[in-house]
Amino acid sequence: MSARRAELFERLEPVWGLDEVGEPFDQVAEFGRVAPLVLDVGIGAGESLIAAATADSEIDHIGADVHTPGIASVLERIESTGLTNVRVLHGDALVFVSRLPAGSLAGVRIYFPDPWPKERHRHRRITSAANVDRFVELLGLGGTLHVATDITEYADGTRTICDAHPDLAGGMVARPEWRAVTRYERKGLAAGRTGIDLIYRRV
Repeated sequence: MSARRAELFERLEPVWGLDEVGEPFDQVAEFGRVAPLVLDVGIGAGESLIAAATADSEIDHIGADVHTPGIASVLERIESTGLTNVRVLHGDALVFVSRLPAGSLAGVRIYFPDPWPKERHRHRRITSAANVDRFVELLGLGGTLHVATDITEYADGTRTICDAHPDLAGGMVARPEWRAVTRYERKGLAAGRTGIDLIYRRV
């Protein structure tokens, strides 16, 4: 990171950042209110996270990523826009979810995750059957799991897992207008790939 971006990270992460491990997450203590809570896993530079938080101030958002420059970018945007309904996790979302109570989320969003294309690496996919089980446990009734990818094989594998889950209903949908186009998605479009959106609701 540049010196300026590093300074922003050091100054703002303690203000808007969440700890990967710790006591059970208390939304009221963190956000000062009761509101629908969405977990955004793998936020990259945070384009979709910031757009969603700006568009709907009645929803609280947690954005998670291990990429320090991306987190720094989000922190900078939080400060410049004055958003109060966003917190960031600089760490592993799959560790952090242990702090979340069952049924506490209105949504889980996973946009353009690493596809891990090699067969021997596919167990690392964020939308593995075991991880989907964990996310579903965190969703309240009617809560949504929204996965977007531009890798057809990845979408097919995720859809197979979600279709088989007894507590999910849904499938492939047209790209929602409210989902901002990310930097990664633009690269895929330039390369001729098309985004695929899967939205499942907990039933």
